[in-house]
Amino acid sequence: MLTLDDPKWKKLIGGYRVPYDASLALKAMESGCLVWKELWNELHHQGDVDTASYAAIPQLVRIATSASVRDWNFYGLVSMIEIERHRKRNPEVPDWLLPDYESAWRQLLPIALSDLKCQLDNITIRTILSVIAISKGNMKLGAFLADLDSSELDSLVDETLDWSALYG
Repeated sequence: MLTLDDPKWKKLIGGYRVPYDASLALKAMESGCLVWKELWNELHHQGDVDTASYAAIPQLVRIATSASVRDWNFYGLVSMIEIERHRKRNPEVPDWLLPDYESAWRQLLPIALSDLKCQLDNITIRTILSVIAISKGNMKLGAFLADLDSSELDSLVDETLDWSALYG
């Protein structure tokens, strides 16, 4: 895994297609700072992800593994990066990073399943389910869950299941 002190971070490309050193935000996260807004903005931009986004995944999983609580930001960001990496316009995960990236994704499934047992808020449940779907190889379902907001879910359920007529 690329350590947070590795100089390679300075050369990695973020979602804006410019160099972004994610190690600084990841170090701050390790110290307990909330840096989700920065990571969301810099690692993912309008569907664009790049090498800094991919390199952040193993570190995010490592940091999250030792955290007592993980919220929707963790699950939402890792699922979004994985979904967007499949767009034709985004680069592939570099060969030097691929084993750590894949290993991080294998570690995500048990973390997500464990967290699902105790989560109550809808967005965290939905983003956990997105990670579970992606981890099990169902990218389309994972993408659907990641992009769905609560009002769209309400409309979909009402229309598909005639929820209002059946349950008031």
